[in-house]
Amino acid sequence: MPAAALGLGKPMPRLGFGTASATLGQAEGRAGVTQAVLHALDAGYRHLDTASSYNTEAAVGDAVAQALRAGKIASRDDLYITTKLWIADAHPGRVLPALQKSLRNLRMEYVDMYLIHFPVSMRPPPAAVEGAIMVVKDDLVEMDMKGVWEEMEECHRRGLARAIGVSNFTCRKLEYLLSFAKIPPAANQVEVHPYCRQNKLRAFCRDKGIQLCAYSPLGGKGAPWANNSVMDSPILKQIAHEKGKTLAQVCIRWVYEQGDCVIAKSFNDKRMQENLDIFGWELTDDDRHRISALPESRGTYNFFIHESGPYKTAEEFWDGEIVAGQSTYQIAASLDSTN
Repeated sequence: MPAAALGLGKPMPRLGFGTASATLGQAEGRAGVTQAVLHALDAGYRHLDTASSYNTEAAVGDAVAQALRAGKIASRDDLYITTKLWIADAHPGRVLPALQKSLRNLRMEYVDMYLIHFPVSMRPPPAAVEGAIMVVKDDLVEMDMKGVWEEMEECHRRGLARAIGVSNFTCRKLEYLLSFAKIPPAANQVEVHPYCRQNKLRAFCRDKGIQLCAYSPLGGKGAPWANNSVMDSPILKQIAHEKGKTLAQVCIRWVYEQGDCVIAKSFNDKRMQENLDIFGWELTDDDRHRISALPESRGTYNFFIHESGPYKTAEEFWDGEIVAGQSTYQIAASLDSTN
């Protein structure tokens, strides 16, 4: 498995196994998720991506423990484990305890990557519902990014997170973070697929030494933030037919060719194996040209948009970097005109 060298910690395997689901692990159940992760390890995945909000950390920990006992993996160090800080814990004083709780769930002494899940915070819930994963729009507040990042850095200094980074950050938010960070983020995990190409963000991250990591390479179909354009795309279906590949393989291969790490999620054993088959072949220049001409759009994250919160519109949340229906070139031109 090819791996990307990072500014912190060990190299990140370029293809990872995602454990998020629209049901936040409820429908699959802990045993079902554990079995899926075991199948992923058998298939060859070594990068496992979870989050406190996915409700799958304990299942990932179960699978890793079982795989170690069975000798399927030699040691914990052979794996790359990513988890994420939920918005209710994105406050000074809550970051370190949140990671310690995640480590207890995972039954691990450290994670390889700890990410701030979203660039927004939420007032912590009452003790009676502490740990509940929900977004209460009236409780959304602006993140104290400096205070939160200082605690992320402390997690790294203590060896609890071998690398730290962010998720769903735009160029503007990264620029602000970099203005005070003593330890710069090693990665930025964001939506990337043929309809959300992230060219501007990728160029910025590359310039700053930040590894872009892609989630929802198939558009997240079935998830609350789904972009159904991907799986319904006649162009992508045609490219897949011409190459004798699945549409999913074409999408994952395209993201891989951009230099990104990719998080692919399927609990179906056959598709899990198919998603690994992106090596040993490549897209043609014509394929890439057709993909570059697709209209730009991104998934909907309206649950972070509220009149009383820090972000009143999707354009504010994403700093206008991708607006549905605009091409990358239109977006770049509109940004340049306002700078």
